[in-house]
Amino acid sequence: MWSKLIDLLDPTVIITRMFESGKFDDMLNYCTKLLEINPDDMVALQNSALALLHLEKFEDSIIYCDKVLKIENFDIYALKNKIYSLEKLKRYDDALTCCKMILDIDGNDMWTLNSMGLSLNELDRHKEAVEFYDKTLKLDNKDITALMNKAISLNHLRNYRESIEYYDKAQMVDSSLHEASIAKSQAFEKLGMEDEAFLAAQGVLVKDMDQIKIDAKKNKCSVFHQYCQNEFEELKDMK
Repeated sequence: MWSKLIDLLDPTVIITRMFESGKFDDMLNYCTKLLEINPDDMVALQNSALALLHLEKFEDSIIYCDKVLKIENFDIYALKNKIYSLEKLKRYDDALTCCKMILDIDGNDMWTLNSMGLSLNELDRHKEAVEFYDKTLKLDNKDITALMNKAISLNHLRNYRESIEYYDKAQMVDSSLHEASIAKSQAFEKLGMEDEAFLAAQGVLVKDMDQIKIDAKKNKCSVFHQYCQNEFEELKDMK
């Protein structure tokens, strides 16, 4: 079977190699040379914006995104790069405008739904943000960004019990989420549930808390001591 030969002089191949090597300055310089030949070269314009984004030159990245959008009004890739740069510049109202442009084209774009929620969060519009995380979770109920940020929004709205539920769901998807454990613990503290707050800080899921509390009562010890005993028993069984 013949394999397809790769043209090593193809600008897309050269740019991809530079991107994968993290050579963003070289990538930008190469794109600048391409634009000297053709100022409307879409590959060069898109990748100039991308290189500048990675170089954290967000204002400049937006300039190149706008050049792309002048040629192609609804270029999704340029809009997403622009949104990312606007978020970094804390220009959340402008980010929302770009998000709406994408969602008018594709209302199920999960990245954009989450970005819409994030910008609304930053503008203290948490109730509206929840609506967009719910749209994401309807498409994928294990989307970690939506789960975590819905929990954060609910926490801001002082809906601590429901925020605990979503921190818990996030941990079920990714058990290494230390920030979810801490935030969940703080939510329990606000509800005055000290035992649950302690267990949450250790990464214990809500479904496992009741059994630890039942065992502590049966053994006439504190939840802290029962948790430590359980940990000791698990370590002993592993030997």
